[in-house]
Amino acid sequence: MASPPSILSLLLLLLLLNFVITAATISTTNLPSAMARPYPRKHVVRAEGNPRCESWKFAVEVNAAGSWKSVPRPCIAFVRDYFNGDRYLSDSRTVVNYSLTFANSVNMAGKENGRNAWVFDVDETLLSNLPYYRVNGYGSEAYNNTAFNEWVNKGLAPPLPMSLRLYKKLKHLGFKIFLLTGRGESQRNVTQRNLLEAGYFGWDNLIFRGPADEGKKAAVYKSEKRAELVKEGYVIQGSLGDQWSDLIGFALPNRSFKLPNPMYYIP
Repeated sequence: MASPPSILSLLLLLLLLNFVITAATISTTNLPSAMARPYPRKHVVRAEGNPRCESWKFAVEVNAAGSWKSVPRPCIAFVRDYFNGDRYLSDSRTVVNYSLTFANSVNMAGKENGRNAWVFDVDETLLSNLPYYRVNGYGSEAYNNTAFNEWVNKGLAPPLPMSLRLYKKLKHLGFKIFLLTGRGESQRNVTQRNLLEAGYFGWDNLIFRGPADEGKKAAVYKSEKRAELVKEGYVIQGSLGDQWSDLIGFALPNRSFKLPNPMYYIP
């Protein structure tokens, strides 16, 4: 027969064991289901849209893709959704916010007072040709010069809202505004009217391709026109464009800002 101390020890051990089992049951019951599992669920990273097309667009925007002629067929829906969804506006807003941060840092009362300039491209920078590209494959179809010029001559291109915001702010800050377009001189009147109706007022010069500029690559033509502005004494502080050919070359601004455009490429 067990002694009283042995019986007491056994009872205490049983009570302790029962307490531990009960506490463990309550603890496990109150945990979130993901924590109650003996091992964590495999972590899944979900890409935004089509990962391969996201990567293609990234290569385009950082100029790693080089010269390309059309949107890859598997990415047509991706490009369509990009322009018609929130991403295009959000990306443009981010670029413009960085542009404004830089513009606000420029000393407008310094020695360049009255000579600080900003250069804008026009197509897909100030004016959007998305209505045209919506019915022409979002850049997946071969460029049709006749059809595009027919669209331009209607003068119906809407403004890009973030670019209009930047334009107005730069005017308020006192920058000289130069619009440098790849359009030909024959489209001056319709382009001026379209810009005014879209809300752009008070630019200092609107520069078109003249006869001597025909056949030049965009990067060369735009560099030469910037060089003329520098020769006239302007300090090009900033530039905004949707093509790398708007922003590279010579007579470069202090800062260049590129808007997104995965629909077409201009060398």
